[in-house]
Amino acid sequence: MRTPLKAEFTVPTAPLAKAVAEEWAAQGEHIQPATMPFTRLVNSAIDGARGREDSIMDDILSHAASDLLFYRADAPEGLVAQQSLYWDPVLAWARDDLGAPFVLGEGVMPLEQPQASLNRVRDRLAGFDAFGLSALHVMTALSGSALLALAVALGRLTPEEAWRAGHVDEDWQISQWGEDSEAAARREERWRDFAAAARMLDLHKG
Repeated sequence: MRTPLKAEFTVPTAPLAKAVAEEWAAQGEHIQPATMPFTRLVNSAIDGARGREDSIMDDILSHAASDLLFYRADAPEGLVAQQSLYWDPVLAWARDDLGAPFVLGEGVMPLEQPQASLNRVRDRLAGFDAFGLSALHVMTALSGSALLALAVALGRLTPEEAWRAGHVDEDWQISQWGEDSEAAARREERWRDFAAAARMLDLHKG
């Protein structure tokens, strides 16, 4: 089996290989890539991340420099409380466990983060290979937060907790105005990809 760029399709652990094999075994007459998240993740790791680990880390760090968790609403009170409830513990973990305190602000004006804190995040990212970084990159893009993705990877949050934290603003809007069915379907699809990336991190450990 080959990747889209014709590289040899190999994975580092037997559990991950089993998950990929199960995806292929579940296919019917026609292959449905949308139902094969592990295969897609492995292809991305091999074709897009292997040999480009520094570039992937830089991209994740660019998200960390403007992380979702830093930008707070000043109103309404209910939303402010929800952001604090779900985001403050993650920021406390980053400060205390990663040695990475960050600056918070209200609104959308850019915030300048301490370079030392970003360096601490990069130090943790350096512990992941192409497969781990590829999964983290997907989780960061889908949640809007490199810190939430890293918290899952390092065992601070479950994937479900991180996903909920990444959608505080969206869930607040839904609570006020209701949910659109098409938007709900798109969110469910994104969640499946996020959960698969988190699961790949576990399978990659063996």
